[in-house]
Amino acid sequence: MNCWLRSVKYTAAVLAVGASFFALCAAAFALCRIWVPKRYCEYVVRSAAEYGLDADFVFAIIRTESNFRADAVSGAGAVGLMQIMPSTAAFVGFFGELKDPAANIRTGCAYLAYLRDKFSDPDTLLAAYNAGEGRVRGWLADGKYSADGASLSFIPFPETKNYVRKVKKFYKCYKILYF
Repeated sequence: MNCWLRSVKYTAAVLAVGASFFALCAAAFALCRIWVPKRYCEYVVRSAAEYGLDADFVFAIIRTESNFRADAVSGAGAVGLMQIMPSTAAFVGFFGELKDPAANIRTGCAYLAYLRDKFSDPDTLLAAYNAGEGRVRGWLADGKYSADGASLSFIPFPETKNYVRKVKKFYKCYKILYF
């Protein structure tokens, strides 16, 4: 077989392998987007912009809190996509149906903006969203949990520590999958 024919066969084989690899990557990418979806996109984008938040951050919280189940209710009484406590909704000035996606997302974003103004560190903000502002303020005042009184070096509640880790993981996924 001459050199030219061998080169053509080699090139065809490389292209076939490359096309297969590309198809496999595209399928994996599509599957990942099913695992980390952007449901209720219109509401998230609008409310995130209204309150100066990163929409992917809000999506990551929703994915962690309710996995996009608008009818979710926790054992503690948190409701909807962003798992808002009725007392929290009243605190930020909301008196509507927390199972309504648009209302729930707007309320959650209002509360996140409030917490962002109180806690500049994202991990601390997330800990406050999960465990409560008062509890996190107590942790910040304790040298075992905070060296500077502004950010947490250790989160004493395993549930809250895991929550912060999960939101950050999903946030990275959103940044990668929806560039």
